[in-house]
Amino acid sequence: LFIYLCDLKIFLGKNGQPVAENFRLEQSTIADRIQAGQVRVRTLYLSVDPYMRCRMNEDTGSDYLLPWQLSEVADGGGIGVVEESKHDNLAKGDFVTSFNWPWQTVAILDGSLLQKLVPQLVDGHLSYFLGAAGITGLTALLGIKEKGHVAVGANQTMVVSGAAGSCGSLAGQIGRLEGCSRVVGIAGTEEKCSILVQEMGFDAAINYKKGHVAEQLHELCPGGVDVYFDNVGGDISDAVISQMNQNSHIILCGQISQYNKDVPYPPPLPPDIEKIQKERNITRERFLVLNYMDKQEASILQLCQWIQEGKLKVR
Repeated sequence: LFIYLCDLKIFLGKNGQPVAENFRLEQSTIADRIQAGQVRVRTLYLSVDPYMRCRMNEDTGSDYLLPWQLSEVADGGGIGVVEESKHDNLAKGDFVTSFNWPWQTVAILDGSLLQKLVPQLVDGHLSYFLGAAGITGLTALLGIKEKGHVAVGANQTMVVSGAAGSCGSLAGQIGRLEGCSRVVGIAGTEEKCSILVQEMGFDAAINYKKGHVAEQLHELCPGGVDVYFDNVGGDISDAVISQMNQNSHIILCGQISQYNKDVPYPPPLPPDIEKIQKERNITRERFLVLNYMDKQEASILQLCQWIQEGKLKVR
């Protein structure tokens, strides 16, 4: 039986853009027999996410993320189907997932480290368990609930950067469902902005590659910004923070614009922006979804319900 492996070739280093030469594709063999407690799975979906850039550094900067090892199989969120099982709770044909799924077409895995999926919860869209009904959706929902301080009837305006991404597009919709009266997204193309407004229910969207972001924010958020779901950091976040209200909140989800740079996480703000943050008492606390796993089951069910009801649009 042959499998394909996607292996790191060299550590990229903290400064630099990932390129194809950092990886290689190999064909290999897999054991003919599985041991007690193991399952053989065929890979159906793999999730490629921004945090993986940190795993291309010898020091990931996070105690919960291990670096990918040189010439070892890369891994991440994945979904597959069981082809053979010697685990008591898993049978042939079961769909399973793991946050440490190897990037290979077929794998032998420890069944105890896999979570069985119920396709009916997402109307058969299995890949949603890596997105809207998985870690991505949990990050959006729990980030808003735990760090956004959104309240129904409070007339709050939310801004989302990286708004057309898997997490940002969900965050804007969830912000609305949780009570925000106005939601504005920031994305990088006219097509993405159109999708956010016409399909995802955002009130408005800004193409940061076209026009002046700060001016557009001032026009689209006349009452200022109360909640900022920050996926990108950098200049865009500086523009948003400068227009945030007193006692407002930043949900620090990601800093994608900074991942190719040698900076700590979260990256420090420029002095003038940091001054605004302190003077206006704007919260900006590191958010880690893994700290709220006791709320995972109920949150996943809520996300699935919204998907089934058509309240949460997924692309």
